[in-house]
Amino acid sequence: MSSLLLAYEDLKYLLNRGYRKKYALEFVANHYRLSQKERHFLFRCVFSDREIEERKVKLLQPGNLKEKVLGIDGFNVLITLESLLDGMVILCEDGLLRDLKHQGGYKISPRTLQTLSLLIDFLKTLNLKEVLFLYDAPVSKSGKVAELTGELLNRYGVSGKVKLSKAPDHDLKAFEVVASSDIGIIEKVPFVVDLPQMIAKKRGLKYLYLAEVLKTPELLEF
Repeated sequence: MSSLLLAYEDLKYLLNRGYRKKYALEFVANHYRLSQKERHFLFRCVFSDREIEERKVKLLQPGNLKEKVLGIDGFNVLITLESLLDGMVILCEDGLLRDLKHQGGYKISPRTLQTLSLLIDFLKTLNLKEVLFLYDAPVSKSGKVAELTGELLNRYGVSGKVKLSKAPDHDLKAFEVVASSDIGIIEKVPFVVDLPQMIAKKRGLKYLYLAEVLKTPELLEF
């Protein structure tokens, strides 16, 4: 049995008894001498049974979205989708895909247009009433990404707007339905959408499962 799996079992025990994740994880990770990547994995992907049940009830499927207004956590979804295309995301315990990048900002690359096009082309299939992309204004080149997003919404005929926000996390909490894997946002909104996972299922894209990583920690070395 791997040290990561043992650490997972201990962490679950503590989380299910109400221990704060930060302190429980630090205690368990130090005991098993986990690497930084293993610690980050457990922090991002492991939750108490109560949290898992609460989030799975909130998670909507494509058929639930007709005529809905969807708030999109722009950089969160964009980064997760790019990581999905690179085979570097994990299906976490609460049913959402997450990347494991320590990424403080976002760098525009030739893939930005490809990823946004894939995303907005998929949005067209959901029969939404409207989408609103929110991008974090202080992030470098956020204006350029927002401009490109607006152009693609027009090109694909998707009804929507793009907004630069100084506090997108706060603004997104005003929506009934939000596309994000950010835990702080998910806890505050009625419903959640995992756009990268929907795209993965439609296109047959592969992602890692939590159980796979626990048994084979080497999978984190991407």
